[in-house]
Amino acid sequence: MGTSVLVSILITFLVIVLVLYLVARLPIDARAKQIARIIIIIIGIVSLLKYLAVF
Repeated sequence: MGTSVLVSILITFLVIVLVLYLVARLPIDARAKQIARIIIIIIGIVSLLKYLAVF
């Protein structure tokens, strides 16, 4: 049980980092990139908290 949660958290973290990297490479203005980063980080934190059984 503990190992599967750890693997899920690791995969979620890697996906968040990958999406943040891809957003940084998009040819959009800085304000839109900042908004996208904030949204991605919030979604990532919520999904990590879901795996830790907070929600």
